[in-house]
Amino acid sequence: MTQHLKLRIHVSEPFDFERIAGTAELKGWTVDHADPESEDWEVHLDEGFDFHERHIGRLLVSPRYVGEHLARMFDAIAGFPVRIAHRDDGGWHYAFTGMISERHEHEEPDNGTI
Repeated sequence: MTQHLKLRIHVSEPFDFERIAGTAELKGWTVDHADPESEDWEVHLDEGFDFHERHIGRLLVSPRYVGEHLARMFDAIAGFPVRIAHRDDGGWHYAFTGMISERHEHEEPDNGTI
């Protein structure tokens, strides 16, 4: 079974996304990274958000620029630019832009203090 790739998405457009959704940082996971031919990745959000009276729990991310591939995200230092879509009436609707990066979970070291 393919491991989940944990992702962090920072939504930068629309400019008032954080005000509307309550956060600009989204966390989620995908398994679409395992297919090198996949041009888009479906991201299942850890916690969804409300946007224009709809609850959104999944997003579709695509490279923002023509000729790019999402696998380049692994080479990026601060994130990789993406277009972001949500489901709308049975199809995907591109409504956001942002940056995507791999999410690394850090555990606090146990140094014996409480």
